[in-house]
Amino acid sequence: MQKLLLTGFEPFLSNPLNPTMDIVKALDGKILGNYEVVGRVLAVDFKQAPTQFLTLIEEVQPAIIVSLGLAAGSTKISPERVAINVKDGEKDNSGNAFLDTPIHEDGDVAYFSTLPIRQIVNRLNEAGYPAAISNSAGTYLCNNIMYEGLYYAKSHSSIKRAGFIHIPASFELAIQNGRIAGWPQKDLQAAIELALTECILND
Repeated sequence: MQKLLLTGFEPFLSNPLNPTMDIVKALDGKILGNYEVVGRVLAVDFKQAPTQFLTLIEEVQPAIIVSLGLAAGSTKISPERVAINVKDGEKDNSGNAFLDTPIHEDGDVAYFSTLPIRQIVNRLNEAGYPAAISNSAGTYLCNNIMYEGLYYAKSHSSIKRAGFIHIPASFELAIQNGRIAGWPQKDLQAAIELALTECILND
C-alpha cells in the first residue's frame, strides 16, 4: 500500500487553535483507495519545521504529499498554485524571523504545485464546499513547507504529487477570535478527505 503524507501545523501567532491539527490527527491511518494517510503536525518554527518535514518524508516514503495550513479569515478551501523561494514575515513560535531570505540558495525561484488543484476545486464546489485556487501561499511557514516538498520532489521521482492547501478557521477558532468567518470542523475534514481522494484519483 502506498502512503500519503498529510501535514498540519500547531497554533501560531494570535491563533490559539489550528484546525489543521485536528484534521491530520483524525485522518492519520485512514485508508483511501490504495493509499494509507500518515498525518503529522509540524512546529511553527522556520528552523525546526523543514527538518521535521524532510525527516517525515524520508521515514514515510510517501507517493503523495499534501500539507495543510490555516488561512484565518478565508471563507474557502484554497489549494495553492505556487511556492516561492523566500521566507519572510512575522516571528515564528520560537521568535525566529527572516527578511527576504532564500529557502534554498540552489533552488528555483518558484515551484508549481503538482496536486490536481483545478480538479480539487471543482470536486469541492460540486459537493457544496466553497473552494478556489490561491495564487500566493505567502512567505511564512506555509509557503516554506510547500516549497520544501516541491524542492524535494524535483529530485525524487518516487513523489508523484506534492502541494499545499489552505483552510478557513473552524467555528471554535472563529468564535474565540470574534472577527473572522469559520466552518464546522467536520466540514473542513470532509472537504480535505474529498481533496485527498481527488489527488489519489489523479496520481
